[in-house]
Amino acid sequence: MVDRRTLYPEIEPDEIGFLPVGDGQELYWETSGNPNGKPVVFLHGGPGGGTSATHRRLFDPAKYRIVLFDQRGCGLSIPHASTSPDHLASNTTWHLVDDIEKLRQHLGIERWMVFGGSWGSTLGLAYAQTHPSRVTELVLRGIFTLRKLELDWFYEGGARLIAPDLWEGFLEPVTASKLVPDDRGHLIRAYHRLLNDPDPLVHGPAAVAWSTWESSMITLLPKPEVVERFTEPSFALAFARIENHYFINEGWLEEGQLIANAGVLRDIPGAIIQGRYDLCTPALTAWDLHRAWPEASFTLVDDAGHAFDEPGILDALLEATDRFAA
Repeated sequence: MVDRRTLYPEIEPDEIGFLPVGDGQELYWETSGNPNGKPVVFLHGGPGGGTSATHRRLFDPAKYRIVLFDQRGCGLSIPHASTSPDHLASNTTWHLVDDIEKLRQHLGIERWMVFGGSWGSTLGLAYAQTHPSRVTELVLRGIFTLRKLELDWFYEGGARLIAPDLWEGFLEPVTASKLVPDDRGHLIRAYHRLLNDPDPLVHGPAAVAWSTWESSMITLLPKPEVVERFTEPSFALAFARIENHYFINEGWLEEGQLIANAGVLRDIPGAIIQGRYDLCTPALTAWDLHRAWPEASFTLVDDAGHAFDEPGILDALLEATDRFAA
């Protein structure tokens, strides 16, 4: 029997604030752990997933100064995308990369470790490739780079081969609506219309269906409590709107950009951690990044899906944060 790692004990933030970053946006941020410890910034998933208290527990609080923040439009940051989609025009990958730099400067940090999973791995790669001199280490999990094959797999029908029952629920708002064509080859586009419709009877069910699909697929075994959290109406609407906004715009990235530019990371110590049975962000992308950035350690967890707290993935993440704490 494998000895499984456990999260570090619960801790409270020692400092919180809201950072104005322009465009009428203010980011919630917090620090916890050792104020004089090794700085690490946690980049949450989604985009639009927000942070939680559990995320602090991925790092040894005696050794790390732990920085969490909610990206534009979600979590405790304002304005919230559930209230209106009007601010999404100023919510892009490159706005977020600039936001991370503004937060680093605001906190007086010279260099820090960057930790990101799922969409957080996308943002971590984009930030590290833009500001490599500011990154001491890069820990990435559930690798996602918004390539067409990745988006098509999860949102345009590839994953229905694995979960046809759940896929029917994802299709339902599109096929039931008279506002969008029943075009199964352009579901991201169809959802874009539904999620931005001003009628709550249109955008509300669409947001819940989008969030149900994703939250049902992120764990290897079903976890109803995860689905319940993702489908709370306010969370679901912000989450679905922000994700769809990024995906319809292909993350403002050239096709394959983050893999092609991985050579920039050569001098940054790194860890790539991936579940073999990850249905949201299949292992091919992690493998492609591993081939492009062989200097980083690579862990393919044979009994795990996508979520950071899948047992084998959590083991590998804690091993990486402990290793880099030195």
